[in-house]
Amino acid sequence: MRRSDQRRDAAFALYQRDVTGRPLDDLLAGAKPFTRELATGADGALAEVDAAIAANAHGWSLERIAPLERGIMRVAVFEILHRDEIPVPVSIDEAVSLARRYCGADAPGFVNGVLAAVARGVGAEEARA
Repeated sequence: MRRSDQRRDAAFALYQRDVTGRPLDDLLAGAKPFTRELATGADGALAEVDAAIAANAHGWSLERIAPLERGIMRVAVFEILHRDEIPVPVSIDEAVSLARRYCGADAPGFVNGVLAAVARGVGAEEARA
């Protein structure tokens, strides 16, 4: 399974947890290690990740962001903040691709803008996605 697919699965697990309230461990049963690392890592750093999203989603409260877009951004922000081995542009591109495939027409631009701002905020100048 490609890392792209595992990022999708991690974002979907976070989304499903938000929507259904099911425990993340149940949603990750049988998940690949990378999927589990991303989902549990984003969940473990949720306050920091959500604060970064909220601070850069100008005009949007975290609760107003669609749950799937929020899950996608949570995985990407976790990668940007805590997974130095993953290039920032890869995290952003993967998130934008997921938003393009699974979310509304405006989602890719919104996700790209928020993530690029998060990346600039942590000094990842190569984040010009």
